[in-house]
Amino acid sequence: MNRKQFLTTGIIATSVFTSPYSLLANKQDDPKLDKKIVKEFVSAGHGKFEKVKELLEENPTLLNAAHDWKFGDFETALGAASHVGHKELAQYLINKGAQANIFTAALFGRIEIIKPMLNLFPSALHAKGPHGFTLLHHAQRGGEEAKEVTEYLVSLGAKETKIALY
Repeated sequence: MNRKQFLTTGIIATSVFTSPYSLLANKQDDPKLDKKIVKEFVSAGHGKFEKVKELLEENPTLLNAAHDWKFGDFETALGAASHVGHKELAQYLINKGAQANIFTAALFGRIEIIKPMLNLFPSALHAKGPHGFTLLHHAQRGGEEAKEVTEYLVSLGAKETKIALY
């Protein structure tokens, strides 16, 4: 075997037996997010716009990070802004690339999203978002802009429920 064949065989063997995921797992410059910073960011998502901007500028990977408040109650900063009705903050996060969902669509009164989603997934009418807040709650937080969504959800049987916050 000549030098060229040896090198080619080595490259092929390395590529066959090395998973790209194992290479990523060994990166030292890609640590997990600090849970305290995630909690601070998500907490700020409840209305501290400047703090959200500051933390996101320092660490852009916080954008879709979720904090676990316990008992399966996961929340992102966008989820926080959505259930408190802070549209400006929610829009800022969406503009930065945050992953919007049906709850955020309800906040913004996006009936053209809500109707097909509920046609496809009818049980989502009673789905619980962060802290147990419902679609109806999010639509109500959307005010006049979300009035059509609020009325539609009520026509389907959605009811305001009391939220049990630990």
